[in-house]
Amino acid sequence: MGTVGQNDKKWPLRRVRIGLAALVLATLAPSCGPADPEAASAGRRQPLKAPPARALDAYATKLRAAHTARVAAARHWGLKRVPLTAPPPPAKKPRITTRDGFEVDGHRRLGLPPVFTTVPTERKVVFLTIDDGAEKDPAFLRMMNELRVPYSAFLSDYLVEEDYAYFEKMRDSGAGLHNHTLRHPYLPGLSYARQKREICGMQKVMEKRYGERPALFRPPYGNYNKDTLRAAKSCGIAYVPLWNAEVFADHWDYREWDRSLHPGDIVLTHFRGREDWNGSMPDMIRRFLDKVTAEGYAVARLEDYL
Repeated sequence: MGTVGQNDKKWPLRRVRIGLAALVLATLAPSCGPADPEAASAGRRQPLKAPPARALDAYATKLRAAHTARVAAARHWGLKRVPLTAPPPPAKKPRITTRDGFEVDGHRRLGLPPVFTTVPTERKVVFLTIDDGAEKDPAFLRMMNELRVPYSAFLSDYLVEEDYAYFEKMRDSGAGLHNHTLRHPYLPGLSYARQKREICGMQKVMEKRYGERPALFRPPYGNYNKDTLRAAKSCGIAYVPLWNAEVFADHWDYREWDRSLHPGDIVLTHFRGREDWNGSMPDMIRRFLDKVTAEGYAVARLEDYL
């Protein structure tokens, strides 16, 4: 993808039509049997006719309009390049297991939710996750909607309750909303019963306010013990995603020694603004997208891989 305002403006319609016709033919060929009996008896397929040119024209026009909108949005929000579009969700979901060294005693035997920092995939995708819910910046919602960037939010009720409607807008735009406890405590310092109240209590809030109990849970600060995972499982949690990199408005932090992004990495950030950061949430998203796009990564939806 070229720099915004240069190569992105040039997208010949004829090339799109040809590509779409080839894609449709390739999709239909394996599933359509021969219509001619003689061809069938000879084991031959009848040639497939190309889809109507008018339908391809309409679809190509729709794609061009969507791309043009993304180019305009990237320019409006000050991005260096148009964000790459993620590939379709995998037909076969990757098997998620707990990262080495992140297990608790009896993890597999007890069937506890896997704790992981990266999704196993060879695709050049990363996943954006945002924690807590303190900053409720309308500009952030507009930016993400206009750029069509997927993300997942892990929410704590003591912050979200200030404006439940803000996160309803987030959900309605396609973001995944998940559990980050009621009051964001250091969970290993609590008893099993108190941990369960924090996690199950947030499940009830999420169901009441947003219509469903999430399957994903992130412990505050990334800290957990065996009781945390036992409580999470009892509350209906299936996955405990942590993170492999963290982005702020003015810098990145990394878990790995090579200080680089890798396919399937989960990236953490927070709902924070100028009171806490040297910049706004749009500034943080700009830094995030400029880096991942420059390195050839697209931002995918975490829930599509689980």
